[in-house]
Amino acid sequence: MGRRFSGFRLLIIGVLSVAIAFGVVSPANALTDDQKLLNEAWRIIDRAYVDSTFNHKNWWGLREKYLRQPLPDREATYAAIAQMLAVLDDPFTRLLKPDQYRSLQTTTSGELTGVGLQIALDLETKLLKVIAPIEGSPAAKSGIQVADTILKIDGVSTEGLSLDEAAERMRGKIGSQVTLTVAREGQAAQEMVLVRDRIALNPVVAELRPQASGKKVGYVKLSQFNANATMEVAHAIASLEKQGAEAYILDLRNNPGGLLNAGVEIARLWLNEGTIVYTVNRQGTIGSFEAVGSALTDDPLVVLVNQGTASASEILAGALHDNRRATVVGEKTFGKGLIQSLFDLSDGAGLAVTVAKYETPSHTDINKLGIKPDRVVALDHPVNLDQIGTAVDNQYQAAIETVTSEALVAGTT
Repeated sequence: MGRRFSGFRLLIIGVLSVAIAFGVVSPANALTDDQKLLNEAWRIIDRAYVDSTFNHKNWWGLREKYLRQPLPDREATYAAIAQMLAVLDDPFTRLLKPDQYRSLQTTTSGELTGVGLQIALDLETKLLKVIAPIEGSPAAKSGIQVADTILKIDGVSTEGLSLDEAAERMRGKIGSQVTLTVAREGQAAQEMVLVRDRIALNPVVAELRPQASGKKVGYVKLSQFNANATMEVAHAIASLEKQGAEAYILDLRNNPGGLLNAGVEIARLWLNEGTIVYTVNRQGTIGSFEAVGSALTDDPLVVLVNQGTASASEILAGALHDNRRATVVGEKTFGKGLIQSLFDLSDGAGLAVTVAKYETPSHTDINKLGIKPDRVVALDHPVNLDQIGTAVDNQYQAAIETVTSEALVAGTT
């Protein structure tokens, strides 16, 4: 099992021999390489997928069906695997071809080349939505905004594309161009030509911000949960503590998530005790991650969230909220309460598989519902990336007002 992601087994004994006896499939040593790969993918889902009903489908019957189909080459096999996974109706459980798999692993390691867009598939409309452009990226410089819809990539409709297929089309060599057709509510669709570049994925921006009241507020903006995130947040808190920070704002707006372990470890930087998150597998077995007494500060804390706050970001926000460690300010979050793991396939491809769902420490299932802030504050006008956390950002100003309030006590809300 590979690394777990936040926006997660039933082993059937003796079934293969029964199927052989009835002439459904050939013995394993008679399968072609492509049939073996399809069977490998089927077995991973059979053992690990969160829903033991497989979306109320006959999972064994699907194996028989697709092993009977002609698989003349690897692309046909990938197509068959993708069709088999599609019956689960779960966009987060998907096949990653070798190039896509390597790209995903590179992204979570903190390096990337492309246009710098964080994207999601709207589960209701099936449209490709922008969660956020990465600061300083070609996408940010082009003016693409949160909640924009990507209709086409180089003239190819995004309808029916998976997230990984869309991302792969937008990646490319530094200096090459890609044309995106972008729709924005209330405006006509427009074409934007972006020049690909190396994307800096330092996930943390931190700064001490003294207020007129005299209180020193540490501002920490976390853009994603990659392999560098925990270390960077820890360094930020330690530095701000040395500078005399008396309260903190943790900005998780437009953070689409990433590695589950990063979310858990960052929660531990703020919590000395308490449950961080519960995980629930398909047998209904509940596991949990706990704080281990390693908090770096107990100063008052406000967490900023919006509709682009998803997955591991929601785990972190939920942990800090339910343990009464922080006040949550902003807009309702995205609502991705499912956890994926990555599984290697023998040819270098991989599967991202939903293996569990999670619940906040108060046993709240936020999938498709999101986390409602303690203080709901909608943006009163669009804010550019360079205006986030400034005087024109009214959500940030609400967070400042909240965190400097005498009612906010250190270590609890």
